[in-house]
Amino acid sequence: MKGQRVKSLSSPNNAEKARAYAFLLLKFCLRSEKELLARLKQKGFSPELSLSTVNFLRDKGFIDDRVFAKVWVTSRLKRPYGLRRIKQELVAKGLDEEIIEDSLCVKENYSESQIVSQLARQRFSRQKGIEPQKAKARVYAYLLRRGFSPDIASDTVKQL
Repeated sequence: MKGQRVKSLSSPNNAEKARAYAFLLLKFCLRSEKELLARLKQKGFSPELSLSTVNFLRDKGFIDDRVFAKVWVTSRLKRPYGLRRIKQELVAKGLDEEIIEDSLCVKENYSESQIVSQLARQRFSRQKGIEPQKAKARVYAYLLRRGFSPDIASDTVKQL
């Protein structure tokens, strides 16, 4: 590496580079502030520069954790996943508890028991040729992995 110049991340146009990288990340999908901050640090930008970039993007309206949470919840409910799993994912994304609770207010329009029942019937129909107890255990485990309440999952499996 003799004779090659190593680029320093403390150059004056680094703020522009950090913003450009952040915009590149946001071009592909929405991200939470914590995710964006972590990606900027991972890229090698200083923590101060990463934080100022995230603050700039938040102030200009390019990132908003509330919007991100609502979009995330909507997309995950279509999969369908349970509210418990969605909440865990939002916590992992670094969102505040208040934002998570606000985004999960779709509970009124969301009938978890109907969705669990439908998923369980579909999954159970695939378990042909397997002992009924073993099939029920597999369906129950599947529903738990999807993030549904253990109570609702067990009640639904008992009805099968």
